[in-house]
Amino acid sequence: MEVLIENIITYSFIVLLLASLIYFQLRRGKKQTKTVKQKIEKAKELGFHEPVSLHPVVNLDICIGSTACVASCPEKDILGMVEGKAATIHASRCVGHGACFHSCPLGAITLVIGTEKRGVDLPHVSPHFETNVKGIFIAGELGGMGLIKNAVIQGKQAIDNISKSLTRSPKAEYDIVIIGAGPAGISASLAAKESKLKAMTIEQDSLGGTVYSFPRKKIIMTAPMHLPLYGKFKKTEITKTELLGLWDEVLTKNNITIQENERVISIEKNEDHFVVQTNKKTVTTNSVLLAIGRRGSPRKLGVEGEELEKVSYRLIEPEFVNNQDVLVVGGGDSAIETALALIEGNNTITLSYRGDSFSRIKPKNFENIKKAVEEKTIDVMFKSNIVKISEKTVKIMFEQNGVTVEKEIKNDLVYIFAGGELPNEFLSKAGIRITKKYGEAVLKHQD
Repeated sequence: MEVLIENIITYSFIVLLLASLIYFQLRRGKKQTKTVKQKIEKAKELGFHEPVSLHPVVNLDICIGSTACVASCPEKDILGMVEGKAATIHASRCVGHGACFHSCPLGAITLVIGTEKRGVDLPHVSPHFETNVKGIFIAGELGGMGLIKNAVIQGKQAIDNISKSLTRSPKAEYDIVIIGAGPAGISASLAAKESKLKAMTIEQDSLGGTVYSFPRKKIIMTAPMHLPLYGKFKKTEITKTELLGLWDEVLTKNNITIQENERVISIEKNEDHFVVQTNKKTVTTNSVLLAIGRRGSPRKLGVEGEELEKVSYRLIEPEFVNNQDVLVVGGGDSAIETALALIEGNNTITLSYRGDSFSRIKPKNFENIKKAVEEKTIDVMFKSNIVKISEKTVKIMFEQNGVTVEKEIKNDLVYIFAGGELPNEFLSKAGIRITKKYGEAVLKHQD
């Protein structure tokens, strides 16, 4: 009898403990759901909820609410939990790390580009990174997958596929010409060397591509990755200067030279090989890998005075800009980071943006620009457009109390970050088909 009573007490305690745990978990989940729903409503209000490019889509039928995706995302508040299921909050801030995709234990997340309403132009690329033009391949941002880790992976994968299917022509000088020396191009260059392919890498700017234009001390969030001929790179935080130094070291060690400051003008198919024309020479090759960014050339404003020397489309060394009247144009991360980087130089900074709010920037940048405005270190002009740029002034048109007015401000330097166009003309001339993607999966788990 005593044993029975002891068992009843023990089991009752266990049941009570489990019930308490379930109660507190449900209560916690309910509170969490309420918080996330409030964040979603706020995101909708600020224009952050609607995705603009690459973003996660959750299959609610598969999601078990492990929260692994929420915890793994470096950007934070891209995803949250609503009633035990993952849901997007600030979809427009997703930059495509892919951490959520890889962390989900049941593969409930797919990375999608574009939405049913908003399409994104992308070149046609097969799962093997080959375009509709046999022999021309694409890796990295141009194909829809940005960020360093993703680009590095794709650069190597593209070379692996090229080396397997390569057909050599006696008329071709090279096995492959790699266009672009950003993360994908550098990875591809190393992988080509590793695969004993005769390769040439051409970069229209400097080693690093887009990374080169980042501020010198900018922290680049990465993830552990494998770099061909180097091995596993374990650091998850590295500055632009450190990363460029690493790439330069690995390339030099393996006797790989990047043809910098050389622009590719055209790619033409000539019987069984390709002819690549640059502004410096003509090269023949068996295959081509496009590892360029999506932006192509910077988009210009098309206003009077934009050709002046004081106008630039990137900021490389903010520490050398001091005591200047600076105008930064744009509302994306590049514009925000440039304006913030110029604060230390005792500059008078005006940030002009045609939109009525910053809707597509990283949370950290959002908080920093908000603080800068509150501290009056940056003057932000929403709903504004540049009318004219002169040697010592800039004329800006903006809305004030519902009325459009013009204002002329003192100015020494102008930095324009109006994005860039997909190099459609260049791609089309090469025969590459471009299609608009409406919610198409870029990265998904196999069924």
